[in-house]
Amino acid sequence: MIAEENLLSNVLARGEQLRGLLRERYAQHPHIGDVRGRGLFVGIELVKERASKTPFDAGLKLHAAIRREAFARGLMVYSMGGTVDGKIGDHVLLAPPFICTARDIEEIVNRLADAIDRALAAL
Repeated sequence: MIAEENLLSNVLARGEQLRGLLRERYAQHPHIGDVRGRGLFVGIELVKERASKTPFDAGLKLHAAIRREAFARGLMVYSMGGTVDGKIGDHVLLAPPFICTARDIEEIVNRLADAIDRALAAL
């Protein structure tokens, strides 16, 4: 199925698009420490202070707030806390389906951006 439908090439193209759009959107964002991943598996690191990559206080549970805001916008994300040392650090992972389109990727980035902005504004 993956080979017959040429899904691997779509994963590579859409993954590159996803990482590119996220990096472009968050190039100067004060609370995005990094965007990294491979294929359609992409992680976004959230930090209190970008230059030093100081994490947010674990008690804020920023990752969970972003997950709630994303879900409210029809976007499912995998959010995690404790990603620095088991106690502190917030990340959000995206894993769109192999069949996603370029338009789907644009919509994912827009919905995630709204969710992150709303969660950060509530801090």
